[in-house]
Amino acid sequence: MNTNLHFEKNDTTSTLTTEPLASLLDSLFEETVSSSLQATEMEAAFSDEERERLMRSKADYRNFYRRLKDFPLAVSRETGLILYMLARIKRASVIVEFGTSFGISTLYLAAALRDNGGGLLITSEFEPSKVAKARKNLTIGGLIDLVEIREGDALQTLSIDLPETVDMLMIDGAKSIYPDILDLVEDRLRPGSLIVADDADYSPEYLFRVRSSAKGYISTSLNEGVELSVRIG
Repeated sequence: MNTNLHFEKNDTTSTLTTEPLASLLDSLFEETVSSSLQATEMEAAFSDEERERLMRSKADYRNFYRRLKDFPLAVSRETGLILYMLARIKRASVIVEFGTSFGISTLYLAAALRDNGGGLLITSEFEPSKVAKARKNLTIGGLIDLVEIREGDALQTLSIDLPETVDMLMIDGAKSIYPDILDLVEDRLRPGSLIVADDADYSPEYLFRVRSSAKGYISTSLNEGVELSVRIG
């Protein structure tokens, strides 16, 4: 099911619309326009079959994303607002994220934590250069105090020392390991916990799992390939 959600930048008065974060997000989205065009050109060098194989491969995904290390691969402003709103609605205080990149989605999630009164966002990124950029952006945005960035392969970094309860899980990294990331966090999710997966269409195994009530979830697709799931059991 697709839902056409439309948000304007000034729909909410919050950390998102005040300085320093408002100007930072404007600047980052301006940068993503040219970067996205370059990334599209680079991806065009792969055949459709090769790109599909690399995105779904559990063996080669690191090499594929390493070639895109200079590109933000960011969520859209609309998806960022959805993340912020869901975290506010949930009153989340503990969030786990797979795939920090330059930190745009992380900024939205951390802003929600700030406006919820505080909390912890644990996020993972395996490219050191992206970790540095994300840390810089979170510092400029005044949100670094809420975020723990774990550098390295998320299959290792998110396999230890997670809080007992996770209110929200954001999945936006290598598509082939979406089910594996869910495995790492699943026992921390409680009924009502939210999961947001970007570009989930590239992970049919993940979609099959979260769309089955027998597996303990109820799920629906939102805009731009975003899958929203709720833990029900």
